Amino acid sequence: MCGIVGYIGDKQAYPVLIKGLKRLEYRGYDSAGIALLNGSLNIFKKTGKVSGLEEYVKEKDITGTIGIAHTRWATHGEPNDVNTHPHCSHSKDIATKRGNYEKVVSNIQEVKARKGKIIAIVTKGDKAVKELTDCVIEIPETEEMFVPLLATIPLQLLSYHIAIMRDCNVDQPRNLAKSVTVE
Repeated sequence: MCGIVGYIGDKQAYPVLIKGLKRLEYRGYDSAGIALLNGSLNIFKKTGKVSGLEEYVKEKDITGTIGIAHTRWATHGEPNDVNTHPHCSHSKDIATKRGNYEKVVSNIQEVKARKGKIIAIVTKGDKAVKELTDCVIEIPETEEMFVPLLATIPLQLLSYHIAIMRDCNVDQPRNLAKSVTVE
């Protein structure tokens, strides 16, 4: 199961993010990565344990007071440094509409073709995805790099409330099922 940690503040983000990733290790994962913003976006990804990522970045520029860290459990695509999260678009924004929008729309269409129900988190005013889905949660337009952080909040709340409704123990995330679209 994937785990995400974000930080925006006055301190250096790297130590906070690494500590957060270590706290998520019990969930199981096959790779870890960090994206740090310090004028430009620096992304470091490594297959294996968080300790391997720490070793990998020892000689790298890990400064920045804004960042996101991610662990990944390969449900599709083999575990390797390329498939490790976080991903970015060609413009080096983290998981934004620019880089992943067409793939998301394609995945939604595939799920709908199989009669699946879709709940989507969309940027306010996104009519294309809204028309394809059964329910949407809108988030406000913001700087591209903040979209993943802003989208995570309603997604986590939705997951939490669904788990509670299903009488799942929210402190045992392995009890929560995942949906995987095969490419």
